[in-house]
Amino acid sequence: MPENYSKWVACWGNATSITDRKEATYAKDLTLRYPIRACFSGNKLRFHFSNLTGTEPVTISEAYVAHAASNSPDYSPVAITFCGNTSGTIPAGEEILSDEIAFNVCAGDTLDVSLYFAGFTQMNAGTAITGPLSGGKYSYGNFAKSVALPDDLTRNTNWIYFLNTIDIFTEEKNFALVCFGDSITAQDWPDYLTLRCARDGFNNVSIIRRAVSGTRILREYSCITYAAYGLKGATRFPIEMNVAGAKSVIIQHGINDIIHPVGVEVNKFRPWSDMPTADDLINGVRTLYVSHARKLGLKIYSGTLLPILGWRTYNENRDIIRMAFNEWLRTAPDFDGCVDFDKAVRGYDNPKAFANNFDSGDHLHPSAKAYEAMAECVPEELLK
Repeated sequence: MPENYSKWVACWGNATSITDRKEATYAKDLTLRYPIRACFSGNKLRFHFSNLTGTEPVTISEAYVAHAASNSPDYSPVAITFCGNTSGTIPAGEEILSDEIAFNVCAGDTLDVSLYFAGFTQMNAGTAITGPLSGGKYSYGNFAKSVALPDDLTRNTNWIYFLNTIDIFTEEKNFALVCFGDSITAQDWPDYLTLRCARDGFNNVSIIRRAVSGTRILREYSCITYAAYGLKGATRFPIEMNVAGAKSVIIQHGINDIIHPVGVEVNKFRPWSDMPTADDLINGVRTLYVSHARKLGLKIYSGTLLPILGWRTYNENRDIIRMAFNEWLRTAPDFDGCVDFDKAVRGYDNPKAFANNFDSGDHLHPSAKAYEAMAECVPEELLK
């Protein structure tokens, strides 16, 4: 294994937002396990845990990382520690960083990150993501060090609780590309981009997902019905750009600002006064995203908004706003380039709609095939 490791780079990352408000918001005696694909080789790891949207402290009773049994005959969990302790408490509204731990990783390895919560735990900080590399499991009981979780006490989950980012001590040439957005990015295309990088030999880039379903650039909800739609851009972006080794960010955000307002006579939480103009969205991206990314020295790539013809709140005015905003995203000198997702998935005969087999069925979210097309359209210059 090379000895020229010289810097920390995020090799996996997720956003942290408000979880969906269900009848039960607490857990006890719970194990969470998340399989993580390591894109880089390295010899140390550190883990970011977030309780950003929690209102109570959360104590991680035990935490471990291990080479997954599928790629290692010897399942040997290594404790993740906090100031030398095997448990750590995340204060309400804050994030914590684990100790650095010695752990040899080869690019392509799958790691199991397992967390155990012994006491009553407010499960208020997490984000749902999907894709061929995303998801995890939860079990009732303490199985954090077990090679296999018991079938009768275990279920799959797409909610990632508390685990926010994993950094690896790796080679100088490696870097991170951040994908920032809403449900379109919380779903599959960042995973397909990771697989494309592995397939095509772009071995020096990690794809870090910072996405929350339902989020808007300009506003957020204050009711439990839509709490999981998350924090607004002004709050999210400075926090989520805390990414070690980041070089560039793709921003694909704004469609929820356009499609959500329906008037208080239809939904008291979605007044017409929330409806933005294209200029509102442009000014929001400039002031909230571009200015902060430039301060961090990041290259910034815009991502165009996808077709919405047929979506349940579709009307011509909404699409006029979307197309005007897209035109700015394609041409504005504010950006280092544009990733034209809209062009990659829209129909040839009717560009206001998805191409054949590219619509998931709700006329807003792409199909798996379309998510693959989105990953394929990312310019190579961002991956080299």
